[in-house]
Amino acid sequence: MSPSRRKANGSTCSCIGGEIDGISGGESFDLTCTHCNSSDSIKSDPASSWFLSSLSETKLDDSEKLRRIIVASLKGFSIGTGIKGGLALFSIIVRFARRRSSSKSRRTGDFSNSEAISMGIKETLRYGLFLGTFAGTFVSVDEAICSLVGHQRTAKWRALFAGLVAGPSMLLTGPNTTHTSLAVYILMRAAVLASRCGIKSKRFGSICKPLTWEHGDLFLMCLSSSQILSAYILKQESLPSSYKSFLNKHSGKDLSILQGIKDLASAKPFTNLRAIEKHYKSVGLDIKLDPNMKIPCSMIHGGESCTKHGFTFFLQAYMRALPVYVPVYLIPALIVHRQDLLKKQYSILGKGLFGTARSSLFLSTYCTSAWVWTCLLFRTLDTCNIPLVAIATFPTGLALAIEKKSRRIEISLYCLARAIESFFTSMTEAGYIRPPKILRRADVVVFSVSTAIIMHCYAQEREVFRSKYLNVLDWVFGVPPPPPPPLSSEET
Repeated sequence: MSPSRRKANGSTCSCIGGEIDGISGGESFDLTCTHCNSSDSIKSDPASSWFLSSLSETKLDDSEKLRRIIVASLKGFSIGTGIKGGLALFSIIVRFARRRSSSKSRRTGDFSNSEAISMGIKETLRYGLFLGTFAGTFVSVDEAICSLVGHQRTAKWRALFAGLVAGPSMLLTGPNTTHTSLAVYILMRAAVLASRCGIKSKRFGSICKPLTWEHGDLFLMCLSSSQILSAYILKQESLPSSYKSFLNKHSGKDLSILQGIKDLASAKPFTNLRAIEKHYKSVGLDIKLDPNMKIPCSMIHGGESCTKHGFTFFLQAYMRALPVYVPVYLIPALIVHRQDLLKKQYSILGKGLFGTARSSLFLSTYCTSAWVWTCLLFRTLDTCNIPLVAIATFPTGLALAIEKKSRRIEISLYCLARAIESFFTSMTEAGYIRPPKILRRADVVVFSVSTAIIMHCYAQEREVFRSKYLNVLDWVFGVPPPPPPPLSSEET
């Protein structure tokens, strides 16, 4: 927890570093505290005061401006290539492992290893150019406006405009490659920042008051789960392919079973009961399914009872979840704490193992509860339909309470972005929503507006950011260092 701040009367305020609401999830001012909302406290904050003064008063010469642009571009490029390159490398390693363990390594339409590596390199460079161009464009526009109009006169809107202009750099990832999920996720991040600003605003504080709900992250997760899991059963094509593959693995069910549940919920004749029976026979279970069934329990867990299936599925789900979170926790620990690894190896590795165990517990509980809630509701009402599928998958999001508080908002926003994308895709395909023909790249527009909001908050409302995000932004965009303290009388 961050240290307490000292008030004007000499007392301290311990509101810093706490969890202010269900959508905050990190270190920031307590937006409900009158001390933290006061202008005096903001001005007295060294981080905020030197940042604002540096943006409005510091004047760089042409060589320093050029250097700031180049450095920001290179740092943005390094982040883009690092993130995308790491994901590409991980997928290639998984690909090699699957090909060694599978006899069907040559399937029709499958990429060769060299093609997969070439595609990974291209995607890595594209994302590097995307983030490098974004950072360079933002800094260039920022410096150009300062030179032409002035620092002080443009301080309130300069970052907003620069973020909007830099947004279309997303097109560098490919003119025909849409990034709806990324755009919606960034929009969610912008909405969180805007809501934090609204909470501490006198004009919009009352409107944003519901956002101070302590368990708002759990509600968002439940809402997202209802859409995502319903779409996974009823309309898989509305989900991104990578996310669908993730769900296929951790749902623990054959696709024939999902199709059977879809047929029953949609009140359509069964099309693949034999395929389901064949699947269970392949795992040593000989069952005969009733084509007149009212609930899908016999399809979901064969001859097991709902209770027994819940326990056995949980153990299997936990073993599937462990490989997901081991690299998530241990690899960053080895990189970030490499210098302290020899001195505090037990403490660092212990935290990594504990985080892996807890996150694996969350994912396995989440997947298990999806089937448990489904069976419970269907058996209670003795029927299965589409509304009940949506209702049964809503409480699944409560499993997020197992996760660390600071991770909950990140996970809920990530899932919410995919839920929104899935919802609008389904509505568009059903004909309820007609996207305008003029707006061909809505993802670019949404991303640009979102980055404009984020960069505006970065320049004007720094206290609404978590410290780790603020440090990354400062590192990339090259905020001028704070002015040195004035010399004492003895030094002069």
